[in-house]
Amino acid sequence: MDHRAASSSPADVSSLEDAPAGKHGFIRIANGHLATPDGRRIRFWGVHFTDWSRGSVEIPPKEDMPMWAATLARFGINIVRLHFLDLAAPRGIIDATREDSRSFDARQLDRLDYEVAQFKRHGIYMDLNLNVGRSYKAGDGVPDFNRIQWGKGLTLYDKRLIELEKEYARNLLTHVNPYTGTAYANEPAIAIVEIVNENAIYQGFRAPTQFYDDELTAIYNDWLKKKLSPEQLQKLREMAGVTGDAPVPRLKSTETAGAPKERYETEMRFFMELENGFYQDMAAYLRSLGVKQPIIGSADHSHTSAPDSMLASLSKLDILDGHIYWNGNQPMVNDPLHSTVVQLSRTSFAGKPYTVSETNHPFPNEWASEGIPTIAAYGSLQDWDMIIMYTFEPKLQADWKPYVGDPFDISLDPVRMTEMAAGALMFRRGDVRPARQTVERTYSPEQVLDSRLLPRTEQPWFTPGYPLALPLEHGVRIKSLDGPATEIPAAAETNPIVSDTGELAWYTSAGKTGLVTVETDRTQALIGFITASHRTLKNLGVEIGNNFATIVLASMDAKPLARSDKMLLTTGSRVANTGMKWNDSHTRLVDQGGWPSLIEPVTGTATLRNLEGAKAVTAAALDGSGKPIGGPIQGKKTAAGWELHIGDPVTTWYVVSVRRH
Repeated sequence: MDHRAASSSPADVSSLEDAPAGKHGFIRIANGHLATPDGRRIRFWGVHFTDWSRGSVEIPPKEDMPMWAATLARFGINIVRLHFLDLAAPRGIIDATREDSRSFDARQLDRLDYEVAQFKRHGIYMDLNLNVGRSYKAGDGVPDFNRIQWGKGLTLYDKRLIELEKEYARNLLTHVNPYTGTAYANEPAIAIVEIVNENAIYQGFRAPTQFYDDELTAIYNDWLKKKLSPEQLQKLREMAGVTGDAPVPRLKSTETAGAPKERYETEMRFFMELENGFYQDMAAYLRSLGVKQPIIGSADHSHTSAPDSMLASLSKLDILDGHIYWNGNQPMVNDPLHSTVVQLSRTSFAGKPYTVSETNHPFPNEWASEGIPTIAAYGSLQDWDMIIMYTFEPKLQADWKPYVGDPFDISLDPVRMTEMAAGALMFRRGDVRPARQTVERTYSPEQVLDSRLLPRTEQPWFTPGYPLALPLEHGVRIKSLDGPATEIPAAAETNPIVSDTGELAWYTSAGKTGLVTVETDRTQALIGFITASHRTLKNLGVEIGNNFATIVLASMDAKPLARSDKMLLTTGSRVANTGMKWNDSHTRLVDQGGWPSLIEPVTGTATLRNLEGAKAVTAAALDGSGKPIGGPIQGKKTAAGWELHIGDPVTTWYVVSVRRH
């Protein structure tokens, strides 16, 4: 991938953008979904800006920003999650020269302002994160500042840390961007504001230092005195084995399962009230600053335990959000019931927008080509409002090398990056229809309290007996966490698992050759073990030599594929860096390798079927800048349709043209 060499491309899908971002006003919520001020539905398809890989920069130099904004627009990206802004310069916007973390670096803030203006100009909205990775210094007045890292958990209850969070929010949100003339709280191109990232407080929580552990215990004991009668408090003290004026200790994680029910539930109620109090207070503070955007509290991010107690507070804000990654050494197509789609589906609530602000198949993953098209398809079926890939890392010109330098960075990945354009067409246009039926469920208050006791074997939903195939068939939503509990619904035991729209099918086999098919009027895809499955779609059939691949055909002119004059064809399989080496068990890398990245070319034929009135079909193979390489690939008319040879020249994407006159 060579974004710097790109200017124009036949694969440009920036026509999806409605520039400038926010020109109609602030994003709002209508009928349980994100919408423009006039009530029109809007879906967001995006990336983060971060800088973890070598040669990357989180806030690019001003001379580069027009190029990066134009690049994202060409791939159909219409939102960027502004993440880790609270790192110290030269990475984030915190002034690194001071003895505290309470001031902004002037140059970095100017770069951010220009970045925001460029995104806005190109029709790209922003999801503004507040507390993410802030570290503290001696001048902040934070106890044990050098031992708490990002203060996860602590930022939800420590008075000084909350003061600093509010100060940061005020300084950033009331700052007037000189390139747009608006303060961030009054900037309609900022679609969403997030309070904290991947943060929670929970039973068994242990603070990194004794000061914060003692502080939490003190807050707990103050709460007990307010909430319990003297008789109830005495009983609790007896359960905990304390005498005199000694504070009631919090349960350790190893004590939770065997604790008396009353003691366990009392502590759970405390943590739930503590979280809810934090989010309500912070949301009210942001509104007092003039924030007009919908607010996310945090994401449902830990899939090792049930999320119900955390969702009790997060669901009282505007948007529910989820994070998940597929880190398995096995292809996801072979494990539909534990897929990213099923895991993420546990978090959505009826009547509220649902967003996925982090997901990916981290590199190296030999099956990574399955990730982006699958979540675009099933996210549409579930009628989600936003999907953001973690992450895109802009490269400085002097340090640019064409390889994948970080597990999460898709910016130079020749498969994941080209699939972003196909995913934008599929998800943003709603090519896959929302499910015909939505199954709602209600949990009782007792279920919410007891959810933390569920064993890990209840993954990925932590709802015993719930049919995990259901999110692949129908829409799913939580109706309430305040009971009475609904009965467990039934789901058909089928292979394939077919969506109730008939557009998506997930095939599994004893031979571990799973396949996902997408069959809509404007987008069709084969994802997984294509050769072993021998599936043909209405407008797409393939014969390839690859064991595993993902092939997506999407109309670029919004017409059905049968009548489209221009289509995007993406063909992805494995990606590796030069010199990359696995350990003996093939579970992790011992050498990340270097440049250039290498791909396993998808080779064979793609047959475009049932094209109405086609007189000629040609395809242009594209290079890493999106420009044609080699001569036109001439389609051959056969009894099955128009046959195109793919794989020579080697690429991961093609633009197909159809002549009808």
